Amino acid sequence: MNESKPEVVIRYCCQCQWLLRAAWMAQELLSTFSDDLKRVSLEPAAGGEYKIFIDGQLLWDRKQDGGFPDAKLIKQKVRNYAWPDKDLGHIDTP
Repeated sequence: MNESKPEVVIRYCCQCQWLLRAAWMAQELLSTFSDDLKRVSLEPAAGGEYKIFIDGQLLWDRKQDGGFPDAKLIKQKVRNYAWPDKDLGHIDTP
């Protein structure tokens, strides 16, 4: 059985110089889900865009959701999408 792994894309604004922010988020996701994700890709954009997608589904939009997410929130959203029963340890404690 060939189970496909989810793919995350982080689209960030080059004009705003958000590459480091996007790379940091990619590192956080890869550290937490290293064996579970197929890939985390960085996609340059413009116009103040900062969006995070999983398998083409929008998880976060800076303009729509009011700013930048913290890593904890995005990790929970990725987990909820792909592995709802997965325990994230200290991330799940209030």
